[in-house]
Amino acid sequence: MKHVDADPATFAAFAVVMVCWLIFGLTFLLRLFKRAPGAPETRRRGVSSLGIALQSVAYALVWIVRRPPYPIVSMPYAADIAVSTLAVVFAIGSIVLVHVALRFLGKQWAFRARLVEEHKLVTEGPYSLVRNPIYTSMFGMLLATGLVVTRWQGFIVAIIIFLIGTVIRVRSEENLLREQFGADFDAYARRVRAFIPGIY
Repeated sequence: MKHVDADPATFAAFAVVMVCWLIFGLTFLLRLFKRAPGAPETRRRGVSSLGIALQSVAYALVWIVRRPPYPIVSMPYAADIAVSTLAVVFAIGSIVLVHVALRFLGKQWAFRARLVEEHKLVTEGPYSLVRNPIYTSMFGMLLATGLVVTRWQGFIVAIIIFLIGTVIRVRSEENLLREQFGADFDAYARRVRAFIPGIY
């Protein structure tokens, strides 16, 4: 069998994305292990667990439906460089966004939809661009990974599953916020998109 060298642009992007995944995962793990007890929880929405499960399936899919380190589809080398660069931008941008978003959210952050005592409606920083910037960063990591490691068929399915899971989580969490903040949240929701700027 003829040996074919790995595509250097895709391989370099793969290396950057892997480092970003390490940072991304540690960000949440360290936050879980080091956070001090927060304010008592007042309300929680269990349906958000379904959204988490679907997002997890999407992440698993981009890793399982693997391809060698070659471009996602056959393309000119200049286009390959552009796609690899886009993957790196998504990955690094996601790391920056999630760190800033978590800083603004503070002790209110949790995996599942919930409210705590004296819960505040955060609308500053990245929350002035999208209402759920952490989900935006998660989507960015999915896109970055798919562009460098996933076969295109699996990538498309993973995107669809992830978006369904994210919509479930957004609606679950924002129903709680709407109950708590009423007209203030409605005004915020009219002004700022949920998690994809200019789209949703």
